[in-house]
Amino acid sequence: MRRRRPIPPSPLPQRDGVDPVRVRLPARGPWATVREHLVQRLAAGPGAVDGMFAAGLIVGADGRAVPADAPYVPGTFVWFHRELPEEVPVPFPLEVVHRDEHIVVADKPHFLATTPRGSHIAQTALARLRRELGIPDLGAAHRLDRLTAGLVLFTVRPEERGAYQALFRDRRVRKEYEAVAPYDPGLGLPRTVRSRIVKERGVLAAREVEGAPNALTRVELADRRADGLGRYRLVPGTGQTHQLRVHMNALGVPILGDPLYPVVTGPVPAGDFRRPLQLLARVLEFTDPVTGAEHRFTSSRVLAAWSSYEDWAAGQ
Repeated sequence: MRRRRPIPPSPLPQRDGVDPVRVRLPARGPWATVREHLVQRLAAGPGAVDGMFAAGLIVGADGRAVPADAPYVPGTFVWFHRELPEEVPVPFPLEVVHRDEHIVVADKPHFLATTPRGSHIAQTALARLRRELGIPDLGAAHRLDRLTAGLVLFTVRPEERGAYQALFRDRRVRKEYEAVAPYDPGLGLPRTVRSRIVKERGVLAAREVEGAPNALTRVELADRRADGLGRYRLVPGTGQTHQLRVHMNALGVPILGDPLYPVVTGPVPAGDFRRPLQLLARVLEFTDPVTGAEHRFTSSRVLAAWSSYEDWAAGQ
């Protein structure tokens, strides 16, 4: 069995806390040159790819610019920096709850993506923390939805990242969320919700279908108010996409500010930070797989619709 060639270190530094793109040339293909492969692979178009070659922006493992007519060599790598999109800065603080030589725990605001993806690149928690803390090797151990606020775990050392990611994969992390939603006196709580959730590529909302359950959430009522609002404690036993939002909607009490459940609304303009989704990752608890320490972290954020529903509804 042929051993795979190890991945060489990137010859390009990060830019604004964002790693360069790395492309490995496939073992087989019809391409005679590196350019032919990148034109077919990248969505930028032939003109943009040719411009990158002309400017010397595509480099090999030695850091030297790769010429457009360079022969295609299967298994080799090239690197380049993507053209960063124009992003509206998320005007809320990203607070560090804990930092040591192994991990960083941050309290993420609403509207800030965890890691670079799609149109959110430099305005992400990972890129911001790399810049602000000066830790270029910082990596995310898991992800929190862009619209959800709360605790996210990051790793300092790349060689330890897998151990922390395994905590989430193997469900050895206790996560507790808080949500604000309508109060229904006829809804019997606490209860455990079980269902099968599917999320199809290209479809914004997930949905429940018949079949063996793959999603489990413990739902408790933490408090209620005379104005018809409830504050809920949500403890997920699984990690399906949009699981908490789907389960709350299925119970008839959709989370306030949710643009997908029960109805998919139109896209929110960039820079519109009004009426955030009232969902917060409140508690993160686990045994450190590297040090053995017992960790329990708690977000200090307050959901705006609970502290002042009128201000939240008015978008203040």
